[in-house]
Amino acid sequence: MDIEVWIRALKAARAGAEVSQEALAATIRWSPSTIAAIETGRRRPTMEFAVAADQALRTGGLLANLLSAGEANSGPGWFEPWPGHEERAVRLCYFELCLIPGPLQTEEYARAVVSAGGVYRSDRVEELVSRRLERQRLLHREDPPDCVFLIDESALRRPVGGPAAMDRQLGRLLEVVELPHVRLHVLPVEVGAHVSMGGGFVLAEMPDGDRLLCLDNAARGQIADYPEWIALVQRKWEHLLGEALSERASVELVNKLKVTP
Repeated sequence: MDIEVWIRALKAARAGAEVSQEALAATIRWSPSTIAAIETGRRRPTMEFAVAADQALRTGGLLANLLSAGEANSGPGWFEPWPGHEERAVRLCYFELCLIPGPLQTEEYARAVVSAGGVYRSDRVEELVSRRLERQRLLHREDPPDCVFLIDESALRRPVGGPAAMDRQLGRLLEVVELPHVRLHVLPVEVGAHVSMGGGFVLAEMPDGDRLLCLDNAARGQIADYPEWIALVQRKWEHLLGEALSERASVELVNKLKVTP
């Protein structure tokens, strides 16, 4: 979706209704800073925001329809700002339940994940795979962020793309953990129930000390900076890390599951 078009539509709707950012914020109970961030492109609008703005500005669902149509045409549009946040981050903490995190995926593994279920056309699959692989540059640049990857053991055992492809993916993990700024921990299945069985997440610490949260689910995800959400997920992260295998034990498990030398 062309976010600039959506922003212009919001600004035009506010101007037509003669509603300031502050007045809109008071009406829909969003903070003025959030609305300013959306209108300057620093924060992507959510569907919840679009619906609330439509109601307040009496636009007849225009903003929600524009947002929905744009995301239907472009795939997971909510995710578009995230690679930029990853690039600027000084520390990234990833937790995944059922798959290898994107920055660690081989091209073969990524293609199997994106093409599963036939949700996207073949050309769109290749575009999304290319974008995913592009994100991996941050691991190899001169000033990379500290990256901690916490992966559920089930993700290491799921043969995404077939046994041979998964074996090559495990080999990729063993290569990446040799980087000094990368840590890998595995959450063993013996742990049983844990605090984040509802899904994975990424916590990003930015240069100014601010933190961002990336959440994903079956329908759509969200990038958030709400302090209460981040505090909750931070507590979950610490609990999960406490239950996980050590770095050495995690690497030993990956070696054990890998079939070829």
